[in-house]
Amino acid sequence: MQLRPDALETHLAKGLAGLYVVYGDEHLLAQEASDRIRAAARAAGFTDRSVFTVERGFDWSSLLGASQSMSLFGDRQLVELRIPSGKPGKEGADALKALAAAVNDDVLTMITLPRLDAATQKSAWFTALAEAGVALKIDPVERAQLPNWVGQRLAAQGQRVAAGEEGRRALAFIAERVEGNLLAAHQEIQKLGLLYPSGTLSFDQVQDAVLNVARYDVFKLNEAMLAGDVGRLARMLDGLRGEGEAAVLVLWAVVEEVRTLLRIKRGVAAGKPLAMLTRENRVWGPRERLIGPALSRVSEAALEKALALAAKLDRQVKGLSGGTRGKHRDDPPPDPWDGLFELAMTVAAPRPSEAAPVPPPRPRTPAASARRPV
Repeated sequence: MQLRPDALETHLAKGLAGLYVVYGDEHLLAQEASDRIRAAARAAGFTDRSVFTVERGFDWSSLLGASQSMSLFGDRQLVELRIPSGKPGKEGADALKALAAAVNDDVLTMITLPRLDAATQKSAWFTALAEAGVALKIDPVERAQLPNWVGQRLAAQGQRVAAGEEGRRALAFIAERVEGNLLAAHQEIQKLGLLYPSGTLSFDQVQDAVLNVARYDVFKLNEAMLAGDVGRLARMLDGLRGEGEAAVLVLWAVVEEVRTLLRIKRGVAAGKPLAMLTRENRVWGPRERLIGPALSRVSEAALEKALALAAKLDRQVKGLSGGTRGKHRDDPPPDPWDGLFELAMTVAAPRPSEAAPVPPPRPRTPAASARRPV
């Protein structure tokens, strides 16, 4: 069965299943869920532990042997299987199906996997595991959810931020400083617990204690662009530059978003449903929620102009030409990172002349005019 992470404690309090599958790319949360299962297993008498990691040439028979045998000292066993690639292969798939079909009361099996795509989650081996035991999907904490997540973690250690605007500023401050790094957020929250007693934390206390430990992700730039969050966009570009990220990679990510928007905008203009276009262009998750407002904010002409700027930036970041602003109005600025910001701003905050046209108000029908009260 599928189980939400926030229901794990309640589930473990009622008793252990014979098989657990923990999958997802949020390493901190996956590690915490695995630790809870291990602790419950030890408390239930599963004191003998074996760990297997699937690598090239892995012997699947050794796993099946461990899952079907008694411990040398007669103890109940916890068998952990780690599949870092998420792809067990044909032999592994057959072994996992056999494992699911032969659950042993004296053996508790825990399998950890990375994030799985939809096709893998529907595969025969994963379906067999989920039906035989408990599947725990670890979803990432999205940027918009991070302040609330930080607040919940503070509450768990007996602390809270001040009420009202000061508290919101404190949570937002932590979220900005640790963006993209949940483990760093966890460490900063623990540090606040060590520095200050239980109770209310002021904004100044949070600001003094929290370091700038953000790990900026070039692939999160598109969310800031689509949301029109100029402040976040500027911070992320500065952070990527400071971390030594290659400008050519940042340019590629921004251009891909511009091209996607242009394809969808042209598709909408041709009468195609937005939902179908987002699927065709592989837009999902937070981007799917943000794509509509972004399309209404920017015009097709502005997106075409952005691609022309991107072509010049591409030559610039590859060292094929220098910034020549001053000769031509549409040339990129001398610093390519300024050009990247300008390109991203085409979507995040287009100039009034580049914004999508606002449709004229629908004319009132004579019948409607007649019904209007005087």
